[in-house]
Amino acid sequence: MKRKKFYLALILFFLGMLGMLSMLTVDIPLPDEILSVLGDQFTPFQIKLLILINPTIILIVAVLVGTLLYQKVNLSVPIIEKFLGIKEDTIQIPQIILYGVSGGILTGMALSILGLLKLISPSEFELLSGQLHLTLAARFLYGGITEEIFMRFGLMTLLVWLTAKLSKGLKPIVYWIGIILSSLIFAVGHFPVVFQTVGNPSIVMISYVLLGNTIGGLVFGWLYWKKGLESAFLAHIFAHVVMVLTESIF
Repeated sequence: MKRKKFYLALILFFLGMLGMLSMLTVDIPLPDEILSVLGDQFTPFQIKLLILINPTIILIVAVLVGTLLYQKVNLSVPIIEKFLGIKEDTIQIPQIILYGVSGGILTGMALSILGLLKLISPSEFELLSGQLHLTLAARFLYGGITEEIFMRFGLMTLLVWLTAKLSKGLKPIVYWIGIILSSLIFAVGHFPVVFQTVGNPSIVMISYVLLGNTIGGLVFGWLYWKKGLESAFLAHIFAHVVMVLTESIF
């Protein structure tokens, strides 16, 4: 079993690194003072690689924490577990896919409607989108897979485990605490980029970033709890699919 869990960790690390490498297709805005220091010593591509060092360390920690704890709190990675022989019982792959795709589409629609806030403060959103242009590869692979390994498999699993220890049991409230806290942390984690790019963002911008990312986190966290990590992967990816289609239309 230990060997199988090791293979699980390797597969998730590999998937997470695919998303990490997809960020090489994105021009990440950096403060001028940092660019002035790094620009003299490194090429733009090397700077991109340097930026990925910290997220790679976080990925390793998230995979290790998740692998050690997810079974202790009855969370799952059902399709990969079945493939590796960790899970013996039958899994409902069509249901995993259906819930993931449906959850992603509904989330994407909700976030697209929330995107109407951009009409209230267009200059800020234009500045943010102009500075940070995420490619499709980054949105689908980094957003859909790597972020889910960070926030759901790593952080949410840890929060559920800690809360279960404190409350001495795995009640539904324990999972909801993990879902809500990991969603809020994920949302707040976007603030540094917003403040760096926009400067002094309005309450509209802050609300959009906080609410939009929290909504997604709640849906993806619930799916991880009820249907497994792969369902959360699919939901996050399809939320981006819907938002990309909406952006191309409007």
